[in-house]
Amino acid sequence: MKKLTIATRGSKLALWQSHHIKSVIESHFSDVEVELKIIITSGDKILDAPLAKIGGKGLFLKEIEESMLRGEAQMAVHSLKDVPTVMPEGLLLSAITTREDVRDAMLSEKYPNIVSLPQGAVVGTSSLRRRMQLMKQRPDLVIKDLRGNVDTRIRKLKEGEFDAIILAAAGINRLGFSTLVEHFYPISLEEMIPSMGQGALGIETVNEPWVLEIASFLEDHDSRIETSIERGFVDTLQGGCQVPIGVSARVQSDGSVVVRSLLGLPDASEVMGEMVTLSQGETIRAGEAMAERLIEQGAMELLHRAEVMANEV
Repeated sequence: MKKLTIATRGSKLALWQSHHIKSVIESHFSDVEVELKIIITSGDKILDAPLAKIGGKGLFLKEIEESMLRGEAQMAVHSLKDVPTVMPEGLLLSAITTREDVRDAMLSEKYPNIVSLPQGAVVGTSSLRRRMQLMKQRPDLVIKDLRGNVDTRIRKLKEGEFDAIILAAAGINRLGFSTLVEHFYPISLEEMIPSMGQGALGIETVNEPWVLEIASFLEDHDSRIETSIERGFVDTLQGGCQVPIGVSARVQSDGSVVVRSLLGLPDASEVMGEMVTLSQGETIRAGEAMAERLIEQGAMELLHRAEVMANEV
């Protein structure tokens, strides 16, 4: 009997994700026993500052990856949108799972959608990407930083600190939290382009053959195509959550892939992006190519200004 240790954060969502993968592995590999190792990360400890100012989503991975490199765990299960595009030496993004809902969602006790929010409504989000796209639609809204685990954010909404909050629909669905609020509104891709990798779980592992064999069972072909485009786009722009970037690639029923992107300043005073439809034969480096076209139009200079503005938000 082999023992596989999954390193995980202790939040409800992280534990749900890790327990889900544990269950899938144990149901398929009868000779593998899976245990979870809970690790408190830097991102879990620092809750009084916006992510863009303290180093980004990579803060949720650092201690987990260090544990794996020390040999204390062989696998980690991440929300792929939180995984930087460059992996540490010795670790691999070995599998990307079938995606849940890729969209963002608005949660509110009073208002059913973004259009219905009254002028000056207070909306909570920790994401510069969401802030930019909300301001693009509704410059009258008051956007305030919102940190903490999913249940903490919902509690703050219910206590009246916010008129609405924006979260990833996938996390709400996985935890079964959509019924905890009066209004749960998945935001269409036409209204808000998600973060790279949103809705997918990224399986990070050590480079050991028996671990890679297990991870390969968790791989989803379409998710790999979509997220490779998205991650290539963000990597070429050298962008993390310190700048507002949205990108979504979706494989269609006919095999074509629709790619949407948007980037700009956090206040949405300047934005740029593209939407293209590709055949599957055109997907290799499609994200990089889209980013390069936007760079020719001034994307890097715009993102530099966005980073400066983000530090002032």
